[in-house]
Amino acid sequence: MNSTERRLLQGIVTLACAVPLLGGGLGVLRGPSFLGLLVPVSADSHFRYLSGLLFGIGCGFLSTVPRIEPKGGRFALLAAIVVVGGFARLMSLVAEGVPDTSMVFALAMELVVVPCLVFWQRRVARIYQEAASR
Repeated sequence: MNSTERRLLQGIVTLACAVPLLGGGLGVLRGPSFLGLLVPVSADSHFRYLSGLLFGIGCGFLSTVPRIEPKGGRFALLAAIVVVGGFARLMSLVAEGVPDTSMVFALAMELVVVPCLVFWQRRVARIYQEAASR
């Protein structure tokens, strides 16, 4: 197996985890004020809950990094959750207009980067399996 490709995948997944870990963590700690928003208490609660889910998704992806080859099921499930969220964000873009740059960046992560990482993880897993069966 090409360990360089495996390490590169692990590094990029780790780097990509910074987005949900930082964004989710700041959203949990600071609430909507993290984005400069002043909202009613119920909206604050909902925002922090969703931020906690985002943080949890980041932790889930990070948990796949040490042995990324056999973690395809977990990786794909987490990716599916992210892509569903991305489609919800895309619905907002269509219905309400283009959001700020950070939200467009998040949309690109959700609908482009994460699916690409799934295909790459599957490739690395397949190479790993083929090498192990020799």
